[in-house]
Amino acid sequence: MTFEERAALSETHIFKAVFPNTTNHYDTLFGGSAMQLMDEVAFITATRFARMKMVTVSSDRIDFTVPIPSGTIIELVGKVTKMGNTSLHIHVDIFMEEMHSDKRVSAISGEFIFVAIGVNKMPVKIDISNILQD
Repeated sequence: MTFEERAALSETHIFKAVFPNTTNHYDTLFGGSAMQLMDEVAFITATRFARMKMVTVSSDRIDFTVPIPSGTIIELVGKVTKMGNTSLHIHVDIFMEEMHSDKRVSAISGEFIFVAIGVNKMPVKIDISNILQD
């Protein structure tokens, strides 16, 4: 299986409703809550790609371009963009949808790097050629 085929299969989509308990005093999604959700989606994406134990080693630039108000729906989309010997680069986008209309906008995006680890918690090689498909 090629990198591109594996990346397409591991693309991850998660939908969440934004409730008041996840918002700040401006009634918009806490930045920290958004980052936690993004890291979770990135982790799931990396794990689905490699089918190995994966850990976050860094997050790069996260751009908050549109505030996400309470009472909206968000979709988080994780995609593997690059593979190293032991690492994966994951791009995560958050799209905001209004509950009662088709309006949808890109609100937040960021980059995360994950590393595969072995039993000794040290980095190990990612080898997608060993992953079998049914």
